[in-house]
Amino acid sequence: MIDTLVAGGAIMIPILACSIVALATFFERLWSLRRARVVPPAFGVELVDLVRQERWNDALTLCRKRDVAIARILEVAIEARSEPRSLIKERVEEVGRREAAELERYTAVLGTIASISPLLGLLGTVWGMIVTFQVIEQQGVEVGALAGGISQALITTFGGLFVGIPTLVANRYVLSRVDSLVLDLEEVALGIVNLMAEDSSVGEAAK
Repeated sequence: MIDTLVAGGAIMIPILACSIVALATFFERLWSLRRARVVPPAFGVELVDLVRQERWNDALTLCRKRDVAIARILEVAIEARSEPRSLIKERVEEVGRREAAELERYTAVLGTIASISPLLGLLGTVWGMIVTFQVIEQQGVEVGALAGGISQALITTFGGLFVGIPTLVANRYVLSRVDSLVLDLEEVALGIVNLMAEDSSVGEAAK
C-alpha cells in the first residue's frame, strides 16, 4: 500500500491529506449532529410541562442548564413571552438561523475536498503523462521506462476518485442530517411559541 502511494508521486501527498481531513471532519460532524446534542426529546417534553404550568423561572433555568441548540432558541422565546407572538417568532427565527449555521459548520470543508480530490488526481494524471512523453523523447519507446509514468498517472487518478467519491457521499449525508435537525428545531420551537400564545390568550380572556 505504501509502495503504491509512493509510486503515485508528490501529488499523492495532498490527496492523502484531503482524505485525513475529510475523515476527521465527517466523524466530528457525526458526533456534533446527534439528536441528543441538538434536539433532545426529553428536554422538549419537560419544557412543555413547565410552560403549561407557567413556571417561567424554572423553564428559563432548564434552558440555561442545557447546552443544546433548542435550549438556546427557546430561552429567547421564554424571555420574550410578554411580547406579541410575531415579535417572539421573529426573535426565535433569528436565533434559529444562527444555530442552523452552526449545524452546517465544516460542511463546506467536505464539499471542497469532494471537488478538489478528483482534480488533484487529474493533475497527477497529466503530470504522469508528461513524464511518460519526456521518457519517450529521451529514451525512445521502452515498455519498462514508460510503465513508471503511466502507473503514476493511473494511481493518482484512482487516489483522487477514491477520496472524492466517499467524501461527496459523506457531504450529502451530513447536509441531509442538518436539514432534518433544522426541521426538528422549527417544529419544537413553533410548538412552544404556539403554546405560549395559547396560554397568553387564555390569561387575557380570563381577565
